[in-house]
Amino acid sequence: MAARRILLIEDDDLLRRSLVEQMSMQDEIGEIVEAPTGAAGLDAAGAGSVPFDLVLLDLGLPDLDGRDVCRSLRAQGVRCPVIMLTASDSDRDTITGLEAGANDYVTKPFRLAVLMARVKAHIRQHEQSDDAVFAIGPYRFTPAVKMLIDEASNRKIRLTEKETAILKYLYRMGTVVDRDTLLGEVWGYNAAVSTHTLETHVYRLRQKIEADPGNAALLVTESGGYRLRA
Repeated sequence: MAARRILLIEDDDLLRRSLVEQMSMQDEIGEIVEAPTGAAGLDAAGAGSVPFDLVLLDLGLPDLDGRDVCRSLRAQGVRCPVIMLTASDSDRDTITGLEAGANDYVTKPFRLAVLMARVKAHIRQHEQSDDAVFAIGPYRFTPAVKMLIDEASNRKIRLTEKETAILKYLYRMGTVVDRDTLLGEVWGYNAAVSTHTLETHVYRLRQKIEADPGNAALLVTESGGYRLRA
């Protein structure tokens, strides 16, 4: 799993700092944006063009009910998974939280290993959904509609099904993928398809997304394979 962005909305300073410190040590987490209040969390979610991959949201915030924050996040267009952190394990709180748009509940106190397992599971599930939106360089990548949008110019780049699959797999892996593996993932193990087919698609993809296709900065060749610098 490539490094992901997490929005942490938690008013308990000690818990928030502890979570940031421990999650920052996880290879899967690339950036954690902190918000001590519901209002700050909503501001963070609405700022910038890079989408979050998951939101950790405390139920008992000082200014807003976490369920109201969750509803507002969904109203803002946030489609990534939301995991609510709560000191209450009552069925009523769980039901109302899920009805507000949360994907899961984790009851305090919790083990970091358990929380991270749920974080990874929800991110993986979300990446396969039609709601997934990824940041790749200057682009917003929406696999469901096979499109990249340049945030600066609002230019839309339409992709083929195979180009979409290549970007999606490289993004999910976050590391160098050798040609045979990528070929198998995108085309299946079809004897009629060679690595030349893959190289042709990569060439065409670079023509679409690279500022200088001859000197690729996003879809790079490394160690006998390809890596996406997302």
